[in-house]
Amino acid sequence: MNNRVSIQGKFQYRLAGWRYSAIVRFLLFLALAVFLYVTLLHRIVPQTYDIQLNSLAEKDIPAPRAILNEIATEKAKEEAVARVQPVYKIVSLKNETAIDLMFEKLQQINADAEVSLTDKVSIYRTVIPTIFKDHLSRQLKLFESSGQYSPELLDEMRKAFEDQQYRIPEESFYKLPRLTKDDLTAMEPVSRDIVSRLMTDQLLDAQVGRAKVAELVNASTLTKNNVRELVQELVRASLTPNKFYDQKGTDEAKGHARDNVKPVYINKNDVLVHKGEQITEDLYQRLAQLELLKDERSYGPHLGLFIFVVLCCLLLYMYVRQSDLPVNHNNAQLVMLLLILFVTVTFMKVFSMMQGLDYPFIGYLAPTAIGAMLITILLSPQLAFVAAVLFGVTASIIFNSDHVQVFDFRYGLMTLGTSFAATFSIQRASQRSSILKAGIMVSLLAVMLVASMVLFEEQETKRDAIFAASFALGSGLLTAVFVIGLLPFFEVAFGILSPLKLVELSNPNHPLLRKLLTETPGTYHHSVMVGNLSEAAAEAIGANGLLCRVGAYYHDIGKTKRPSYFIENQTNIENPHDKIDPALSKSIIVAHARDGSEMLKEFNIPKPIRDIAEQHHGTTLLQYFYHKARKQAEERGEEPPEEQEYRYPGPNSQTKEAAIVGIADCVEAAVRSLRNPTVEQIDSMVRKIIKSRLDDGQFNECDLTIKELDQIARTLNETLLGIFHSRIEYPAEATVKQPDEKKT
Repeated sequence: MNNRVSIQGKFQYRLAGWRYSAIVRFLLFLALAVFLYVTLLHRIVPQTYDIQLNSLAEKDIPAPRAILNEIATEKAKEEAVARVQPVYKIVSLKNETAIDLMFEKLQQINADAEVSLTDKVSIYRTVIPTIFKDHLSRQLKLFESSGQYSPELLDEMRKAFEDQQYRIPEESFYKLPRLTKDDLTAMEPVSRDIVSRLMTDQLLDAQVGRAKVAELVNASTLTKNNVRELVQELVRASLTPNKFYDQKGTDEAKGHARDNVKPVYINKNDVLVHKGEQITEDLYQRLAQLELLKDERSYGPHLGLFIFVVLCCLLLYMYVRQSDLPVNHNNAQLVMLLLILFVTVTFMKVFSMMQGLDYPFIGYLAPTAIGAMLITILLSPQLAFVAAVLFGVTASIIFNSDHVQVFDFRYGLMTLGTSFAATFSIQRASQRSSILKAGIMVSLLAVMLVASMVLFEEQETKRDAIFAASFALGSGLLTAVFVIGLLPFFEVAFGILSPLKLVELSNPNHPLLRKLLTETPGTYHHSVMVGNLSEAAAEAIGANGLLCRVGAYYHDIGKTKRPSYFIENQTNIENPHDKIDPALSKSIIVAHARDGSEMLKEFNIPKPIRDIAEQHHGTTLLQYFYHKARKQAEERGEEPPEEQEYRYPGPNSQTKEAAIVGIADCVEAAVRSLRNPTVEQIDSMVRKIIKSRLDDGQFNECDLTIKELDQIARTLNETLLGIFHSRIEYPAEATVKQPDEKKT
């Protein structure tokens, strides 16, 4: 009999061992590689035909890939050259230097009393234009010596300077000698500033800048009309064009435009040979070059696809291996991940078959964000981002029906963008209606992506754009519908407790919670309090706070079988434990953990919550009944009972969440027993309970660290202070109660 039990146990162990088997993991990734290879084979490897020279084609032969169209390519280059705009060079000219020289000359000549007014006018008529001309000549010589500009551009600059030279009105030369030293001193900085400001603009025609001079001068600090008038004329004379036509640059731009024209191809799937057409020598050679003849078949595409698939699987494997997610070591989670990948790629394949219909861009209707949304809900948002890249690359191949390259970036970008949007919008979802909201977000992003891509390609018609936007809008809604339909299957098949499922289980209308509330209101209130405490503690150390809260709601459901035997439900009744043997009391109390687990199993509550109900007491000692039994045994002169007899059967907490609920359960009951708890009493009580459980080995089978236990203690203290604030005594503060405390 024992041998039979041993064999059965080994069989069950081996059966469960597949979850952590390296061989199983390898086979799963191999299955993924085979699936991707078979799925993408038709899009990568062309079909071959048994064709003879000079025979008639039995059916249309489409192009398996793009073929260079030399005539169309040359035409596209000529059109690109015709679209090139003239190139202009912007030259930095320091014309404010000419202003400085001019005012220096004005100050010198006007200060010379021996020179007559008539002579000054004559001097200015010659000197002022010479100053500007010499300044420009020096600039051109400097550019020429530096080799910065081509001779053709320098000639263009000389021609522009001569053609756009400004002639100062004759009457201005008669007004300049009458300017005082103060006038010149005030005029110089204003003139210099206006010239500097206008020369920063791109002036192909100096007249454009000269038209702005009057407004700038009138806005200056100058007040005299004659001074303003002369400043305007001097500034206009100093303004020159600084933007010049560059023949060499234009020629280079045309050359670049010609070189940058992408070759024009006969697109993939365009008909190369029509049915009934004779296979000429040229057609035969073209078919041979494209490896469409059976005797010319190449295995290069097969090898390329094999390498591509291996790289995709390898990258996914490396990410999973480096992550700290459960999928790293749990093959059941890996099976679920791969199944989601299979489902998503299958949806892509099905919708790609519709591309032969007379509806452009029908591929945008495919719910390619299904995978990312399911992975986010069931596994991890980080893993969903990685999977989104894989989905994007795969979609760009599967939906590539007529593009020049192997990958159609439009569908790849659409899949990547919508998958990211699905991941961002669903990762904090708490209700199933959130899936629909996420689907709407996916639809909106898809429409925006489609709009941008349609605008990229101006040749798309209005009808095509409307179809593309409509299909993109429908893709998000289809994604939400399929996710809502598939999610329960994954939750049940793999025992996944998603946030959406947890929120559903936390609904007070759940039959078990209604039973807990109506039959054991004290336990219900206690469970709610434990839920608040455990959720805060779990989130403080990065554990699953929502699981702790929901697990706490159900952790004492077993007490509904014998509610009166638990102190929180003993309102206005005697304690039945006072009249029965402590061993029987122990049996009743201990049974609630096992009873709760069985009740939860009957209602198909997921295993993580059942585990919390079963493990939250671990193997702790029922000290009250143990000491009561020892005392009775001593009074009777009998052998005292073993401590092991008065311990919970366990098992100890296997997860952080179960351990946290156990701590919160004990802490809440202990603090509730204090009449007027102080801050010090609460802190001491919390740390004493945690230390007692730690010393008793209750945390040996979960991965809680000392640092995390300290963080749990601090968080429980803070939460308890918020819960019991009206009853906590603060020794360092006044004893007079505040109005808010009196109401509580």
